[in-house]
Amino acid sequence: MTQQTNQSWGGRFTEPTDEFVAAFTASIGFDQRLYHHDIRGSIAHATMLARVGVLTEQERDAIVNGLQEIEADIERGEIEWSVALEDVHMNIEARLTDKIGITGKKLHTGRSRNDQIATDIRLYLRDEIDIVAEEITRLRKGMIELAAQEADTIMPGFTHLQTAQPVTFGHHLLAWQEMIARDHERLLDCRKRVNIMPLGAAALAGTTYPIDRHVTAELLGFERPAENSLDAVSDRDFAIEFTAFASILLMHLSRMSEELVLWTSAQFDFIDLPDRFCTGSSIMPQKKNPDVPELVRGKTGRVYGHLMGLLTLMKSQPLAYNKDNQEDKEPLFDTLDTVKGCLRAFADMVPALRAKADNMREAASRGFATATDLADYLVRRGVAFRDAHEIVGKSVAYGIAQGKDLAEMSLDELKQFSTMIDDDVFEVLTLEGSVAARNHIGGTAPDQVSAAAQRARDALSSLNAVNPSAQGA
Repeated sequence: MTQQTNQSWGGRFTEPTDEFVAAFTASIGFDQRLYHHDIRGSIAHATMLARVGVLTEQERDAIVNGLQEIEADIERGEIEWSVALEDVHMNIEARLTDKIGITGKKLHTGRSRNDQIATDIRLYLRDEIDIVAEEITRLRKGMIELAAQEADTIMPGFTHLQTAQPVTFGHHLLAWQEMIARDHERLLDCRKRVNIMPLGAAALAGTTYPIDRHVTAELLGFERPAENSLDAVSDRDFAIEFTAFASILLMHLSRMSEELVLWTSAQFDFIDLPDRFCTGSSIMPQKKNPDVPELVRGKTGRVYGHLMGLLTLMKSQPLAYNKDNQEDKEPLFDTLDTVKGCLRAFADMVPALRAKADNMREAASRGFATATDLADYLVRRGVAFRDAHEIVGKSVAYGIAQGKDLAEMSLDELKQFSTMIDDDVFEVLTLEGSVAARNHIGGTAPDQVSAAAQRARDALSSLNAVNPSAQGA
């Protein structure tokens, strides 16, 4: 079957487009979400055209008023999107022409759908980045404040998921915060490269009309116009870069999710996750499943896939624009939706976490978590570290055989491994003594955790002051 050819480009065609081809090549099913940014870009373009004399003021006003009415119609749900018109641009332009007549056809002077869609996506992504930045700010604040509250809550620190040394829960939470802080900086750095305007590049070579791209860039809040028209219409680095940011962010959230899943299990029982972030089982009435962190962990692979999809999309494209680029939107849109959902879940959930301090402490008291402290004690008494390491290893082997942790052994039991051990050894074998001894910047001592939390607050405030977009301003 065939249908009427799109009148925006059908002049050189001798037969209508096949109905399947029209549906196959149309993007209106997903790019309609760009309507606000498409209209915003068109208003700025018409304003600029009037300033340089390509449009009259009356034509500009008719176009601007018509576009504003169309936006209101869309938001009231009164627009029926047409596959025959292919995309959001032509749907809006056709409706504009219906409203104001031939003047509507003048709007496209000096531009192409190639630079138009590149501009729309950048405008859309820039606004979405500001929303993402706001959620990251909220998550970081929640992590910092919870860390400050739990600055002296002792828990086991792990390597290889084996008990390694005691740390504090606050210190662990600030490790999470450091991950997200780096993501925050990556996001804001990405925004700088999003904020470049392609409009005016036209199809690929620029336009013969006397446009002023700096005016349009200023009207749209872009930092500057893109330097090269070929690159302007074909570049999708900004979408790839955002998806790369999103992949790293989701990797971090997935690592946190894995710990939350472990910590809520009966085997760890370190934290309580409020019921509103969990679900139950249809067959096992005792179950309380940590579905939110599990789902965030699962969605990470989805975002990784979008990054690989966009990289593959662009890897073989010659300059300039190609129809392949229509495939950039769905992975980008889904990445944005996924990131915003995961961040909202975490920003709501993290402040609601409740540490089971007694369980954490009891776990830290098992597994010989203070073995390194005993080695350090011997070194301070003049024992070479390698010899101290061997002495402590033998004492641990003894403890395993006897079912005793180091702090549970008597002085006589410990002295059998080294005469350098005296009764002051128990000061370093306590969990409190172990964490307090790490009293330097970056260490797990409670005073250091409190100070680190304050530095994190200050750094976040400074970042948001320098970059208003970091908090969605």
